[in-house]
Amino acid sequence: MNTAAILPSRNEPDTIAAVTTAVDAALAEHRSVIVNADSSDTPDTSERFVATGTRAAKVSLASLVRGKGAQILAAARRPEIADAHAVLITDTDTLGPDPAVYAALLERISGGAALAIADYPRHWDEANLTNHLARPLIAATTGHDVPQPLAGDLALSRAALDAVLRAVGALPAEVSACVDGYGIDAFLLLTAATVGHIASVRIDRPKQHAGSFPHLAAIYHQAVPVLLHLTATWAPPPAPPSGETALYRVADSPVGHARLSAMLTTLDSFGPHPGGYDEHPWPLTAADAWHAVNSGMPAPDAARRLWPHYLRRVTDWLTSGQHATTRQRADALAAAHARLHTAVLTSQEPCR
Repeated sequence: MNTAAILPSRNEPDTIAAVTTAVDAALAEHRSVIVNADSSDTPDTSERFVATGTRAAKVSLASLVRGKGAQILAAARRPEIADAHAVLITDTDTLGPDPAVYAALLERISGGAALAIADYPRHWDEANLTNHLARPLIAATTGHDVPQPLAGDLALSRAALDAVLRAVGALPAEVSACVDGYGIDAFLLLTAATVGHIASVRIDRPKQHAGSFPHLAAIYHQAVPVLLHLTATWAPPPAPPSGETALYRVADSPVGHARLSAMLTTLDSFGPHPGGYDEHPWPLTAADAWHAVNSGMPAPDAARRLWPHYLRRVTDWLTSGQHATTRQRADALAAAHARLHTAVLTSQEPCR
């Protein structure tokens, strides 16, 4: 096959047909295949996928073990995509999926990128893991400043996918378990970055899909160990020239009192705020976690130690952000981005 697409899904019968149709429109007209890797509780999503008409061939993988990464890797190992020069991976909970976005990702692969990933603007109260940790940490340690490194819509070259399938077998068991879950996004990007160029495809409107905040704890504890484990293998690049700042697109969005209160209550339910936070504020604790892994601490241990500091950061962000302007929010994220890079470059004893 020339091109292929992987659609990991779970309990999404209302959106799978639209996503499948949009993906089909973006694929090459000949010798393409779409693989639905489904772990739903009922056959509804898989049946809707099978019933959707496409030009591309289709493969339905149903009753898979739960875990976004496990589903993607199961599809990636299928013989039907063994000769695909580009493989598209998409979220299946997207409302109003745009074929042009998927086509643009594939075009970047045709142009020589190892991985192409969508860059959607995000509302200010969303993308907390991306904005506060994943993006600045990846930029500070690898030199790849990817605006949305955990975006669910991306494409990989054949070489990058082959590298992913090789690298997954060499992971420590606890990190491998994270890659089987939400850690797959960071794993795909950071592995592809060892192969070639990472391209971001700028999208001008926010993506409409199911919110990730209800899964905050699971996403953190599966994604952050992978981020720390893989970034610790890189040599941090020099800091950018003075005056050069990262651009954060934090789309304005009103957050009602009831919703904000519910989010803060959820954060509080995960545990008390850490002591000494004001003396060693975010993002210094994130740099400490990276230094700890770089010095030999297992990444899952460092991620667990960082967790309460991350919760405090998100709590502070939501509390103060409701009173800030769009520009003030973007500037605050850019400033923290720069501070993390400086902290990573500074040799220091991790805090206890």
